Amino acid sequence: MKRGLVIGKFMPLHKGHIALIEFAASRCDELIVSMSYTDADPIEPQLRFKWIKEQFKNNSAIVPYIIKDDFDNEHLPLQERTAAWAKKMEQAYPPVDILISSENYGEPFALNMSAAHIVFDMQRSTVPISATAIRNEPLANWQYIPIHIQPYFVKKICFYGPESTGKSTLAMKMAEHYNTVYVPESARDILQSNDFGEKEIIAIGRLQHQYIQEKLQQANKFLFCDTDAITTAIYAQLYLRKVPPVITELEKQTRYDLYFLLDIDTPWIADPLRDQGHRRKEMMKIFKNELEERKIEYVLISGSYEERERKVRAVLDEMMVNKLLTGY
Repeated sequence: MKRGLVIGKFMPLHKGHIALIEFAASRCDELIVSMSYTDADPIEPQLRFKWIKEQFKNNSAIVPYIIKDDFDNEHLPLQERTAAWAKKMEQAYPPVDILISSENYGEPFALNMSAAHIVFDMQRSTVPISATAIRNEPLANWQYIPIHIQPYFVKKICFYGPESTGKSTLAMKMAEHYNTVYVPESARDILQSNDFGEKEIIAIGRLQHQYIQEKLQQANKFLFCDTDAITTAIYAQLYLRKVPPVITELEKQTRYDLYFLLDIDTPWIADPLRDQGHRRKEMMKIFKNELEERKIEYVLISGSYEERERKVRAVLDEMMVNKLLTGY
């Protein structure tokens, strides 16, 4: 039996990696895919390993492994550096006959392993992408991210602010414009009026979180969210004089990449769940303060409905092509 080896951090696994691994698998009977990690990695190792297993779950000849990178010394010459790698591979895995790579380290690494070396697309002409480029600019490189990994890189956009400022309309219109989905306001699926208690507030928070998780699987680059857990907490404090701990915990579970704080310079439109029209300035101050207390940056959006749409699209269009947000 001929056994091959592909190594990498796969941070994240992308279509270039997949092309390499599938090519390597076609050159041997069994292929070890060795994913290395450190405690400082920006993408959680077990999640990355899960992505690899999911991608190749239907090919029993591809065998993923995860290994902690506590053996590398990047200051050594490549020959000595890869000798340490080879020693670790020999300790961790069955004997390897072929190393398949797209990197300069391939030849000395294979030599140190007493294995043959097969080069795959060293110039990255087949799939011109790198994991660094995806981490830095995921939206600009969306086509290179496997579908099951795309939800991790979706930018969650929150439309946030007091009642009757156009949050729902903007969420729907932006979802249509960017060919994606939006998360509706869960309170409207639970409440008929503002006569409610702690049970209902908790149900709202949980349903909102559920909607986000479901819609993330369908989203294309952006997920537009009509409200958030901070909003639920604001209204819990307003109507119940307390915030249930579960709402605070739910807030911690979702990080939004961008907040649009919508100003109150729009007409007040009443409905059964809106009763704070007489306190718009006060509510605006509360919403703004909650963000600032959490040190959450936001973009203030004001003007007519048409102006709001234009301003929001301008920010999102820039986000599509520039590294405006970090965290990956």
